[in-house]
Amino acid sequence: MPAPLSHSLFVLALWLGLGWAVEARAQTTAAEPLAFSVVIKDGRITPARLEVPAGRKIKLAIRNEGPGPCEFENLGLRVEKVLSPGASSFVVIHPLLPGTYRFIDEFHPATSEMLLVAK
Repeated sequence: MPAPLSHSLFVLALWLGLGWAVEARAQTTAAEPLAFSVVIKDGRITPARLEVPAGRKIKLAIRNEGPGPCEFENLGLRVEKVLSPGASSFVVIHPLLPGTYRFIDEFHPATSEMLLVAK
């Protein structure tokens, strides 16, 4: 005896709904920024060179381990973050074109540099 129509419709709706939920989760995961850590201490930025995938949103978690304030910035990308000693924060950077982007600690421009390389 065939299943009642209401049962078949319920199974179809459930199957379609679960497919939509899985697809939505995959889209959310792909949209999540890739996270990287950056440490600023004594006028130096670590890592000095950071390779990231081009075309992906990235999140830089920045920590100031130095005794004074720091200002992590790249004016071309409109990224600027001032941190007091011991403070942590983050910046999210839109998907980048392939290339090299220079970040500095504006309080120590002669000794601080991080090259962000998007490949």
